[in-house]
Amino acid sequence: MRVPLKFGPETVSQVVCLRVKVKVQDRDGNQACGWGETPLSVSWVWPSNLSVSERGRRMEGFAIRLAKKLVDGGSYGHPIELGSDFIHGPLANELHLENASAIGAAMPYLGSLVVFSAFDIAIHDAFGNLHGVDVYSTYGPEFMNRDLSAYLESESESSVKFKGRFPRDFLNLEAPSKLPVWHLVGGVDALERQDLTGHEPQDGYPVLLADWIRQDGLKCLKIKLRGTDATWDYDRMVRVGKIGLEHGVRWFSADFNCTAGEPAYVNQITDRLLAEQPDLYARILYVEQPFPYDLEANQIDVRSVSARKPLFLDESAHDWEFVRLGRRLGWSGVALKTCKTQTGALLSLCWAKAHGMPLMVQDLTNPMLAIIPHARLAAHAGTIQGVECNAMQFYPAASLAEERIHPGLYRRRDGLVDLGSLRGHGFGYRINEMNRQLPTAALIL
Repeated sequence: MRVPLKFGPETVSQVVCLRVKVKVQDRDGNQACGWGETPLSVSWVWPSNLSVSERGRRMEGFAIRLAKKLVDGGSYGHPIELGSDFIHGPLANELHLENASAIGAAMPYLGSLVVFSAFDIAIHDAFGNLHGVDVYSTYGPEFMNRDLSAYLESESESSVKFKGRFPRDFLNLEAPSKLPVWHLVGGVDALERQDLTGHEPQDGYPVLLADWIRQDGLKCLKIKLRGTDATWDYDRMVRVGKIGLEHGVRWFSADFNCTAGEPAYVNQITDRLLAEQPDLYARILYVEQPFPYDLEANQIDVRSVSARKPLFLDESAHDWEFVRLGRRLGWSGVALKTCKTQTGALLSLCWAKAHGMPLMVQDLTNPMLAIIPHARLAAHAGTIQGVECNAMQFYPAASLAEERIHPGLYRRRDGLVDLGSLRGHGFGYRINEMNRQLPTAALIL
């Protein structure tokens, strides 16, 4: 990473990406390949006292085991069927075996989902390629054997039923080709000249916040906060807000990354902003995941927070059942991530929309191929305001091979990302046009 990314208690300076190629075959023997990718961002998915290298080593080993388990399974079906069945069967079993045999902290469910997501995305891509259609054309009865009632339960008898409904019924099928883009302001990002240390990269990309706003035409800023120091968090909001408002930024969000212990902490900050910085307060679109991400163990009533500003689940929204629990506790909406699997993101989207919960699609600092399913989900989800894309802030050079084919997706212009170059089958990667030099595969089956 050209500059470190700090969120909550963690500071990240490098990341390993998991890239997967799968081959699928239908009952008539027709074959096609698909690709999936995700960063294994262990600091985000697996808070622990274990070293980053140890957590990363275990996630990489887990990926190898999942590859073998998937191929040995020999299952047939639609990608959502395969993904859902695998998550609730083999993935759960492999996670149990991993943690039963490991010395040290247990890998969380979220960690297992992130590893599996690359395989799941690749299977969705391969299925579209097999049928010669776009991925988002496959989420209806023409391709799926089960409707949503096979996966989802309504909140109550009086609420919407999923019988006879499919994911496409909840998707924006006329997806926009351009989306408003959110810029991430990390906890150690330099805001102004007095923040510079003299060790900043001299690589032609901006460092200071105002320079990023001017270069990319940014209108949306997501601010990483500590969650343990209310004075620092308030001051950070005010400093970022002042720079943003002076340069035409319209929307802000506050991300605590699970570090705040109770609603009063967040309410103290938002109430002070309302009293002392009303213009900034008015432009805070939502607050993201202040509280511990183990939602079952930390069932906090958050209605006082969501009464002030929309409150979105992120780390806690592992799947639609956690979204349901969050709604019962007073959370307003859901931040979807393809790194929790394309299958799980679509099912959570359907449940949330059926129950009136607004959506965002959040980044995992997705470079290379990983940004494409991520941005496409945002375009089809109908979010409250575009999509977060920040890989170009932290490792832009990592995606140069993909950027040559999709320049509007890897460079933000006029506050937008442009998906117009994505076309063809599957996710529209156009991977055969990319001159990507890959390392030797860790496993070929």
